Parts: sequence; C-alpha cells; structure tokens
Amino acid sequence: MTDNEILKLILTKVEAIDAKFEARFDKIEARLDAIETRLNQLEADVKDIKLTLENEIRVNIQRVAEGHLDLSRNFQEAMKPSNEVEMLAIKVRMLETEVRELKRKIS
Repeated sequence: MTDNEILKLILTKVEAIDAKFEARFDKIEARLDAIETRLNQLEADVKDIKLTLENEIRVNIQRVAEGHLDLSRNFQEAMKPSNEVEMLAIKVRMLETEVRELKRKIS
C-alpha cells in the first residue's frame, strides 16, 4: 500500500467515525432541546403555582383565619354569661351548704 492509499483509508475511517459522531450528537441535541422545552414548561407551571399561592390561597387562608378569630372571640363573649352563671351556681351551693350547717348547729 502506498502512503496515498493509507491516507485515503484513514480519511474514510475518520469520515465514518465523524458521521457516527454527528448522528449521535444530533440525537443528543434533540433530546436536550426536548428537555429544555419541558424545563421551560415546568418553570412556567411553577411560576403560575407561586402566583396562585400568593394571590389566592394565602389571601383565602388569612380570611379564614380572621373569621376563625372572630368566631373564637364571639364564642368567648357568648360563654362569659355562662361562666358567670356557673360561678354563681357554685357560690349558691356553697352558701346553701353553710346555711344547712348553721341550721344544724342552731337546732
């Protein structure tokens, strides 16, 4: 074989390897493009979710919490008379017991 033939053979082999490399590179590039597209979509979805959280869900949670506080305050206020009645009932029972004891001691 001559040097020229050897060079042509090497060049043919290099071109075949280059063609395989380009085909693989094209596949990888296509996959990367698909991944980038999906990543951009995910970023957009996450941004939408964050906006929904900030603008709707947090506000609604705050409204529910404020309403709950109002309900709690209203319940406490509604319970005040009941608590006072309970305390008075206890005091009346104590006084009744003391009166019975005094009656027993006197008689």
